[in-house]
Amino acid sequence: MTFKEKYLAGEIGFEALDDFIDEWNKSTTTDTLARFLGLNAEEEDIWIEESDEALKEYLDKEK
Repeated sequence: MTFKEKYLAGEIGFEALDDFIDEWNKSTTTDTLARFLGLNAEEEDIWIEESDEALKEYLDKEK
């Protein structure tokens, strides 16, 4: 499962994002970081252009 799937399911806290980023950095996947995390284009833009907190608030609206 991706970070987004686990977060929205309540299985992990938002702070686990860093663990997923570390996992991506150590992996050999050809997926982009956003795809690895399960983020769509809009969510990726919010994360990049604004902040982690803005992404958290956006995802929390989906819960």
